[in-house]
Amino acid sequence: MTDPVATAPSNPGWLHRTEAWLDSKGKGAWIAAMVLGFVFFWPIGLALLFYMIWSDRMFSKSCRRQSTSWKRHRMHAMRQTGNTAFDSYKADTLARLEQEQVDFEAFLERLREAKDKSEFDQFMNDRAREAANSDDKKDDAA
Repeated sequence: MTDPVATAPSNPGWLHRTEAWLDSKGKGAWIAAMVLGFVFFWPIGLALLFYMIWSDRMFSKSCRRQSTSWKRHRMHAMRQTGNTAFDSYKADTLARLEQEQVDFEAFLERLREAKDKSEFDQFMNDRAREAANSDDKKDDAA
């Protein structure tokens, strides 16, 4: 898709500025404008829908290209480089990071258990204190 700023005339009108603004915000902004157009005045929403289809904004594959690019980048990062020293360092570092993650998750679990235990102990102490107070009140009343 062409860059809207690069093809903008020297003195763009409000329509061209709006189009450039929506392009800069992405496909979601176009869809939101279309939905709002349908809500407030249906011919505007219909016109935006036809314009998005005609200008290939509705079915552009830019989002799909980004996700495949990310997958390609991730796969490229996991490949061997051919430099055995670096590959060994990378494997050791990844193994160390995975172990640190396991250790950290275990620490968080122990922390949650300790917090749960302290909250339960506090609850039991409060309950015992309330029971003792209610027994004292019954004895005083008798």
